[in-house]
Amino acid sequence: MRITILFGGSNRERLVSVASAQALHQALPEADLWWWDVEDKVHVVQSKQLLEHARPFEDEFKPGTSGIPLEQALDRAKAEGRVLVLGLHGGRAENGELQLMCEARGVPFTGSGSASSHLAFDKIAAKHFAALGGVTPPENIALDKIDEAFAEYGRLIAKPARDGSSYGLIFVNARQDLVAVRNAAQHEDYVIEPYVAGVEATCGVLERADGSIVALPPIEIIPGEGSFDYAAKYLLKSTQEICPGRFAPEITAALKEQAMLAHRAMSCTGYSRSDFIVSDKGLVYLETNTLPGLTKSSLYPKALKAEGIAFVDFLRGLVELAGRGVRK
Repeated sequence: MRITILFGGSNRERLVSVASAQALHQALPEADLWWWDVEDKVHVVQSKQLLEHARPFEDEFKPGTSGIPLEQALDRAKAEGRVLVLGLHGGRAENGELQLMCEARGVPFTGSGSASSHLAFDKIAAKHFAALGGVTPPENIALDKIDEAFAEYGRLIAKPARDGSSYGLIFVNARQDLVAVRNAAQHEDYVIEPYVAGVEATCGVLERADGSIVALPPIEIIPGEGSFDYAAKYLLKSTQEICPGRFAPEITAALKEQAMLAHRAMSCTGYSRSDFIVSDKGLVYLETNTLPGLTKSSLYPKALKAEGIAFVDFLRGLVELAGRGVRK
């Protein structure tokens, strides 16, 4: 099968996608490169174009070539026997829509299938299923109850229900912040929760080609300026990501166990990464990413390295799973 790295997308996480694609292509230099643009067209990209794009987290990638509609590109992928390595994040790339388009055509791709992708991408549904699977999420607060909740908890956090965790975070520390939440909720659905104090942590899960599933070493995150948003993840040098995290052995074990529970609760395939808060009352589940970042600075590759798994071996395992048509 011909390996093709599909990157870009029509949402705002396309910048991160370019950085992921650079890392993917360096590990899989034989792979073809397809760029999905904001107008839903796919462009064939040359290696030099991708690797010489110097500031992927800040500058738009412009291939300078004519493209074909996404549907036509997927038809071509099927006809040419391609397996798609998804160097994509967020939006229709991660909410199950692209995955369903591939499944309908019989195009193999890396990562979770359409149903589990859709479930994990919806933070409200994901929290519900994670809870059913044995993981502890924070309470959901209805928009019309935020005044009472703020009075009860003193601090809240609000975030888009269906978007990457790097965007749209609102910390409610004062009454005027409630206005910002109401205004944001006019344009998209928001998840509102009590603010949970503690250490931010994330834990990856990997499904191997032999069918075994393992949890990777958890990572301790210390944001450079208070919250782990886009700038803290990709632009601030002061953010610390410590892998393995400096957790007590029982906390490390619990993080691994709960990441596995979340992975299984949402029937993920291939790999996933779940985020938590390590609070003084125990672990609190935040969300599961079915297409976590794979840039050189991303969390999942750091966990792979700590586990002693080469990035190229990880990718070839995903390609093998995809080629078998493994879907749950």
